[in-house]
Amino acid sequence: MMIAISGCIDTAKQPEKAQYVDVSVQQAKEMIDRGEVFIMDVRTQEEYDAGHIKGSTLIPVQVLDKRLNELPRDRKILIYCRSGHRSIQASEILVNNGFKEIYNMKGGITEWINAGYETG
Repeated sequence: MMIAISGCIDTAKQPEKAQYVDVSVQQAKEMIDRGEVFIMDVRTQEEYDAGHIKGSTLIPVQVLDKRLNELPRDRKILIYCRSGHRSIQASEILVNNGFKEIYNMKGGITEWINAGYETG
């Protein structure tokens, strides 16, 4: 009885769940230019080979959960895909695995190219 009651009156504030931050391609470009982010492309190998942000590391979202050990936990991570859907999935995977500074590039590489930014 005591355990059930103490569980009901727990007034300790729950820690806020870590979240990722959506950024525009312009904000992403500024972060890249300042050298403050690890850039992760979560598309397929074929998509990556067709064009990617210079300096990015390819880790397809389908295998991300098996390759978390390849990511720096002490740096900001900028994630992008083709249009923004897979990067959201990847951002959620990282947040759920304890990564702290995650940035999702809205619009993906499609928006990056539309803004006139260079690809490799």
